[in-house]
Amino acid sequence: MKSDSKKLIDILRITLYYAIATFFAIKFFEIFSDLGTFSFYINVLITDVIATIIIFCFSCIKRNASVYDPYWSVQPIVILSCFLFGPNRGKHSFLPIYLFCIICFWGIRLTLNWAYTFKNLQTQDWRYTMLKEKTKKFYPFVNFFGIHLVPTLIVYACTIPAIYAINIPLAKLNVYSIIFGAISICAVILQGISDYQMHKFRKEKAQNPETTPQFIRNGLWKYSRHPNYLGEIIMWWGIALAVVCVVPHQWYLIIGAFINTCLFLFISIPMADKRQSQKQGFDEYKKQTRMLLPIAVNKKSEKSN
Repeated sequence: MKSDSKKLIDILRITLYYAIATFFAIKFFEIFSDLGTFSFYINVLITDVIATIIIFCFSCIKRNASVYDPYWSVQPIVILSCFLFGPNRGKHSFLPIYLFCIICFWGIRLTLNWAYTFKNLQTQDWRYTMLKEKTKKFYPFVNFFGIHLVPTLIVYACTIPAIYAINIPLAKLNVYSIIFGAISICAVILQGISDYQMHKFRKEKAQNPETTPQFIRNGLWKYSRHPNYLGEIIMWWGIALAVVCVVPHQWYLIIGAFINTCLFLFISIPMADKRQSQKQGFDEYKKQTRMLLPIAVNKKSEKSN
């Protein structure tokens, strides 16, 4: 009971940190907009970075980079809300509202998953601790740029298609946009199911460490080592393509989804696999279970299951 109350208090503290960051971000955006020095998208980017710096300061004060963890899922909702429902809102078509609802579905689910797995402000994500041990005196730079700023820039790039859709005068929602939006919804559901299955597996392993296998091999995890990452990748491709279908000449709007995919393929997944490789039997598990796509399952995997 004591740990639960500690967890709740720390979540409320983090909520306060984000409220402060959002307040100052909005104020700075108003200032930059009035000055008219930069374009709309640059103003959004600058204020997004300012909010990130504020969260970084709080993470330094608490000596825990995990203070930043909810930013990934909260950032797009706050940005889009300001432009859809803010004082300067215009008349919007169904397209941006459709995308906003999908992103809210994604963001709320991911934030709730963070809250469920969050322990307290004394517990930090293992990846940040590993980076701190490896980089030592350079960790402050890695902390700011690698853990805070780069993810902010990537998520901002992923959100740009939805921001762009808000600024398209009465953009018409076509059948392809509906389909790609539906794919994003399915991706969120994929993430939710895979996270639920992982939580269940970890609970069983904590209760029965001797009889529970080292690696989760059932449900979606039977076919993919990272189905939750797969869902995250598909989610942003769906959002980007839903907008590109309306404005095909703005094909570059997929850049955010592409960079996000590279983040998982070349950073997140290798880090996770390297940690898993310390467990006995990982090489066999890796051969039998595909990295991402749950298709063309290896024959060995089918026989062993």
